[in-house]
Amino acid sequence: MEKSDGQAAGVAEETFTTQADAETWLGENWRGLRDEGIDQVKLLDGEKAVYGPMSLHDPE
Repeated sequence: MEKSDGQAAGVAEETFTTQADAETWLGENWRGLRDEGIDQVKLLDGEKAVYGPMSLHDPE
């Protein structure tokens, strides 16, 4: 979880056993993360990026 400049946001990272679990959690929690000042997230499989960074803000 990062600020828009790519700096870590200083919150604990979440760990999931499956990609589906991670995507479900993000779908349920992205607004709260944004409200806490998180600008973007990445989905990782170990060190490998699955996708991201993905903005938590509305498209402009």
